[in-house]
Amino acid sequence: MSTLTREGSKSEQAYTWIRARISGHAFGPGYRLVLGTIAEELGMSVVPVREAIRRLEAEGLVTFERNVGARVSLVDESEYVHTMQTLGLVEGAATALSAPHLDESALARAEEINQRMARLLEHFDAHAFTSLNRDFHSVLYEPCPNPQLLDLVHRGWARLSGIRDSTFAFVPGRARHSVEEHTQILQLIRSGADPLEIELAARNHRWRTMDEFLRARHPQAAPASPINHG
Repeated sequence: MSTLTREGSKSEQAYTWIRARISGHAFGPGYRLVLGTIAEELGMSVVPVREAIRRLEAEGLVTFERNVGARVSLVDESEYVHTMQTLGLVEGAATALSAPHLDESALARAEEINQRMARLLEHFDAHAFTSLNRDFHSVLYEPCPNPQLLDLVHRGWARLSGIRDSTFAFVPGRARHSVEEHTQILQLIRSGADPLEIELAARNHRWRTMDEFLRARHPQAAPASPINHG
C-alpha cells in the first residue's frame, strides 16, 4: 500500500510538472515527451511519469503515435486546419501581387534566409527554423500593394502563432521539402512566371505543410486540402 501511495504521489508530481510546462508553452504543440528524460529530471522512475502522461492523454493534452511515442497535442486541430487553409489562399495571392515589386536585393535576402534554414537541417532546431520560415515568407509578401490582403496575411500568421509553436517540431521531415519549395518559389519569381503560377506555388507550399501534419496524426486519412500533389 505504501508503495502505491508513494507512486501515486510521484505520478501527481509528474502530472503537475508536465502540465505546467505545456500550459506555459515550454513544451509546445508537437513537443516529444521522452519518459526517461522527464523521469531523470524529476528524480523518479518512468512508471509515475507514464501514468501522468496517460492522464494528460485522457485530457487531450497529449497524443500517442506508433513508433514515435507521446507528443504534446495541437491545441485545436480544426482551427489549425482552417487557419492554414485561409493563410494559404491569402498569402499565395499576396506573394503573387508582391512579385513585380521584389527586386534582386529582396530576393537575395530571401535566398540567404532559406540557406540559413538549410543549414539548420543538419542539427534541426524547430523553433529557429520556424522563425526563419516566417522571415522568408515575410520578405515575399510584405511588398503586396493591396493593404486589405496584406492585413489578412498578418492576421493569419498571428492566429497561427497563437495555435501552435511549430509544425516542424511535429513533422521535422517536412523541413527539407519546405526549403526545396522555397527555392522553387524564388525561381518562379526571378523568371517572371505568370502570377497565377506563383500564387499556386505559394498556396500549395502552405497547404503541403498542413497536409503533412495531418498525415502524421491521421495516417489513414486523405489530405485535407484539394491540391495537386503530383
